[in-house]
Amino acid sequence: MLQPPHQSLQVAAVPAQRAPVRDRDQEAPWHTEAVCRRDEAGLFFAPSKEPTASRLSREEAAKRVCARCPVMVECREHALLQPEPYGVWGGLTAAERRVVLARRRRRDLELKKSARGPIAAAG
Repeated sequence: MLQPPHQSLQVAAVPAQRAPVRDRDQEAPWHTEAVCRRDEAGLFFAPSKEPTASRLSREEAAKRVCARCPVMVECREHALLQPEPYGVWGGLTAAERRVVLARRRRRDLELKKSARGPIAAAG
């Protein structure tokens, strides 16, 4: 994701090693702790005209890297807030992020409706 594409994929095979919970007030940006910085960018972003079976396999490999990342939640939220239209971010594909965003929009609409409901009924 945030690294040059010429690095190797060796880290993806290493067993999960959780870093201690990071201090949220640190000066360094969240992505400096991202495990994907040591992996090949091609693992997280699709090449053009990638066959479906290859894409699914690549995305699963990327998600395994994300699963052991100490900043997965920050990465996911970044991708949802931007929104990032491509790649695997925070363990979610672009299609999965679109589903999450749609659910959040529906939830927000429902919350707004329920907040207005009693006032409108009383008025």
